[in-house]
Amino acid sequence: MLGNVLMWFDSVPHIWKLVGFSGQALFAARFIVQWFQSEKEGRSVIPVAFWYCSIGGGAVLLAYAIYVGDAVFIIGQASGLFVYARNLYLIFRERNLLREAAKTEAA
Repeated sequence: MLGNVLMWFDSVPHIWKLVGFSGQALFAARFIVQWFQSEKEGRSVIPVAFWYCSIGGGAVLLAYAIYVGDAVFIIGQASGLFVYARNLYLIFRERNLLREAAKTEAA
């Protein structure tokens, strides 16, 4: 099995390996962002930067998955992007609603 993994690893051009590892690093960074923000606030929170890291890492990993042609990997990353985008939409919608409510109260 290890031989098959190493053979596959050698078959992927180095630039695409770099793309894949970069996507994975960006995707993993979201947990570091979340951890630091939670420590700062003293409670569990998911900052907006978490979702940006999710979208960035997910998009790069999706490109890599498409390149290597792994349908399971492609579906997993593509479906995740919808979830991350939806969460950002909900966050910005709530912020806009709060901003509008604040304007109404101030008037």
